[in-house]
Amino acid sequence: MNGHADIRLLRLLQLASPALPVGAYSYSQGLEAAIAAGIVTDAATTKRWIGDVLEYSLGRLEAPLLLRLIAAWQANDFAAVNRWNDLFLAGRETAELRAETVQMGFSLTRLFGELGDLEPRALGHLRSLAETAFPTGFGMAVAHWQIAAQEALAAYLWGWLENQIMAAIKTVPLGQTQGQQILLALSDHVVRVTETAAQLSDDELGGFMPQLAILSSRHETQYTRLFRS
Repeated sequence: MNGHADIRLLRLLQLASPALPVGAYSYSQGLEAAIAAGIVTDAATTKRWIGDVLEYSLGRLEAPLLLRLIAAWQANDFAAVNRWNDLFLAGRETAELRAETVQMGFSLTRLFGELGDLEPRALGHLRSLAETAFPTGFGMAVAHWQIAAQEALAAYLWGWLENQIMAAIKTVPLGQTQGQQILLALSDHVVRVTETAAQLSDDELGGFMPQLAILSSRHETQYTRLFRS
C-alpha cells in the first residue's frame, strides 16, 4: 500500500452519499405503506421487510441491471444502455416507484451537467433518453470514473439500505441505535446480493414482490404520509 487514498473510492463515496442532491430522502419505496398497514411495527419487522425487499426485489432486477448498465457504458454500447434502461422502467410495478426512479435519474443527469466532469458523448446520450432511470445515470458515472462494478453495486445497495433505515427511524419509529443495529445485521444481505447479481443470466432477471406492489399502490392514496413513495 502506498498510503494514498484512491480517487476512485472518493468518487464512489460521493456518488453513494445521502448528500447527493437527487431527492432520495423523500422516498420510502413502499416502507411507509407497510408501516401504515401494520406489517412493519418494530425493529424486528423492519429488518425483515427491508431485508426481503433488498434480496427479492433489488437483488433480482435492479442490482443485476446496474451491472449490465455499467458494462454497457464502459463499452460505449448506447443501444444496450437504452435496452437496460427501458427494462428497468418497465419493471417498476407502480406509478410511484416509476416516478421515483425517473425523478432521481433526471436530477442526477442535471447534476452531472453542472459538475462538468463527465465524458461529453456519454452525457449527451444520457440527456437524450426520454426518461432516465436512476441506475442508468449511476452506471454512467461508475464507468467514467473507472470504479470497479462490484464495488459500485455494493455502494449503491448500501445507499439504498441506509435510506430505508432513515425512513424507518422517522416513521416506525426506531431509535438511532436500533437503526445502526439493523444496518449491521443486513450487511451480509448486501454482500450476498452483490455476489448473486453477477451470476444471474438475462432470462433470470425480474423481481417478484406482489405485496410491495400492492402496498405501493395503496400509498398513492394514503391519507397521511411523509414520503413520496
